[in-house]
Amino acid sequence: MATDTNTTDMRIAEIEAAMQQPDFWNNSEKAQALIREMQELKDAAAGVGKYDRGNAIISILSGAGGDDAEDFTRMLFEMYRKYVEAQNWSATILEENTTSAGYRNVSFEVTGKHAYGTLKHESGVHRLVRISPFNAQGKRQTSFSLVEVVPVLPDVHELPLDESELDVQFARSSGPGGQNVNKRETAVRITHTPTGISVHVEHERSQAQNKEKALEILRGKVYKKREDDREKEARGLSISKEMKIEWGSQIRSYVLHPYKKVKDHRSDTETSDTDAVLDGDIGLFINAAPAQH
Repeated sequence: MATDTNTTDMRIAEIEAAMQQPDFWNNSEKAQALIREMQELKDAAAGVGKYDRGNAIISILSGAGGDDAEDFTRMLFEMYRKYVEAQNWSATILEENTTSAGYRNVSFEVTGKHAYGTLKHESGVHRLVRISPFNAQGKRQTSFSLVEVVPVLPDVHELPLDESELDVQFARSSGPGGQNVNKRETAVRITHTPTGISVHVEHERSQAQNKEKALEILRGKVYKKREDDREKEARGLSISKEMKIEWGSQIRSYVLHPYKKVKDHRSDTETSDTDAVLDGDIGLFINAAPAQH
């Protein structure tokens, strides 16, 4: 470990010395690459993951709870959208499967400085308890949604995927890309066969753009799975191939009845101001996230 630290420090010193040379900016592409390398080395030394500074893809999937779960997915999407707006970031929908109650699933890209590093600990099962607006008897209902946050890996060389392990399918898009006269097959679904991870994108204008975006998201999902598996192995935990979106696996509960409380079960952080949380004020939980690891 000491050797690694010394090597890192020496490399940082080398780059800093090079930056002092009068000809450093003669080759701007090389100069920028060195600056990026230095920042990554400093971040690694400080314990920051390589992709924390970049953009994120958030996917929300309805679990147990029927209409209430689909409505809960909509509520979570609005919560994150408002949080993103408050950070002066931007959110772009990549895929949405809407229902009369809300969303079966929705995926969107968050563009902003340190978006992935800020939001990555939101990954996990979220639980809602409330009086169901879909129940004629006014009974209390518990529902679940899964939030998945992965980094954006725009450079294909960061995590190359074997083409032979990809199942690529095309379909007619229901989004903006499919609103042309000929209704071309612009929607793209790519499945990574070794892991079973699947990505569907239809909101870009062309099939090529949708495929490029799908591959970008897929690389992020595969990267996140590998990191999670590596962490579980290091901690001596068994690796589950599929997380169940139901009772007993939640990381955070949003209780609206018979009392009001949002509690994160990893950090024990909680608040009774449920309205503020669902309106995007989740900084309390974001800031508590590092204590979870």
